[in-house]
Amino acid sequence: MNKVEIRKIVVIVDETRSEMGKLIEPATRRAAAVAVIKNPFAGSYSEDLSDLMEIGAELGGVLGQRCVEALGITPDQAQSYGKAAIVGENGELEHAAAILHPKLGAPLRQAVDKGAALVPSSKKMGGPGTPLDVPLGHKDAAYVRSHFDAMEVRLNDAPRANEILVAVCVTDSGRPLPRVGGLKHEEAAGNDGLR
Repeated sequence: MNKVEIRKIVVIVDETRSEMGKLIEPATRRAAAVAVIKNPFAGSYSEDLSDLMEIGAELGGVLGQRCVEALGITPDQAQSYGKAAIVGENGELEHAAAILHPKLGAPLRQAVDKGAALVPSSKKMGGPGTPLDVPLGHKDAAYVRSHFDAMEVRLNDAPRANEILVAVCVTDSGRPLPRVGGLKHEEAAGNDGLR
């Protein structure tokens, strides 16, 4: 990690073992890895956001790996993913876009072994304690409805005014008790990112 200044990394695992009185076996699990970083462009406008794009490339792999490790799975066992960021008040929404979009996806895909589908994303402005819903979608096939989901993360002390909170989520399954039809995980070919 050479360009990014990280204040902290937090890893969270959400494991659902029962729902509506029904046992979930195996449990559905989602992991979020969250980095709180210094915003190098806080308080000033810059036309060139390439430093943030490089930070995104660094964080995609690191946070993706942290999620896979937290779930205790191999990369090929990951089923869905997502990314999101909150920019502190001295930054701008485009700072989150620069981190999330141009370069974060490729190292995240490497961390989860493939990833043919687009990585769902969200971004917002906010201060410490602001909740962030990280959208989730199947990593190889966008039409797998059982994996349309989100994981909420929030840190009581982040992001501060000159920081950006960056989150990556990975799951080992879809929602508990999915029953709205559509393509199943086992049927996904993952050739075009859609089916």
